[in-house]
Amino acid sequence: MGFLIRMTITALGLWLASRFVPGASIEGPLTFVLAALWLGVVNAVVRPIAFILTLPITLLSLGLFLLVINAGMVALVAWLLEGFRLSGFGAALLTSIVVGLTSWVGNAFIGERGRYELAVVKRRVQ
Repeated sequence: MGFLIRMTITALGLWLASRFVPGASIEGPLTFVLAALWLGVVNAVVRPIAFILTLPITLLSLGLFLLVINAGMVALVAWLLEGFRLSGFGAALLTSIVVGLTSWVGNAFIGERGRYELAVVKRRVQ
């Protein structure tokens, strides 16, 4: 269940990016779902390898190179899918930022088990 919720959040981020990022376009609802699925697979398999290989650059840039890695993962998914187009590196970078922010906000509303669990600070009644 949690996987489907996270995939839906990623698809929402991709939709927002296709609406607001110049140079990013995704055609059709099936392409959104496939792009979200592929992005999850690429982030689980390829991203850790890319992170390890670029660790010195990432450390020297104080972590900013992770933005380039994320853009590369989005560009890889766009290369794999027919209906997902990016006009260049800038579009890939902005798309990865939009998807990342959407995932960050969306994951704040779901717990580790993938259920709706808004993290609310409870006050102690004294």
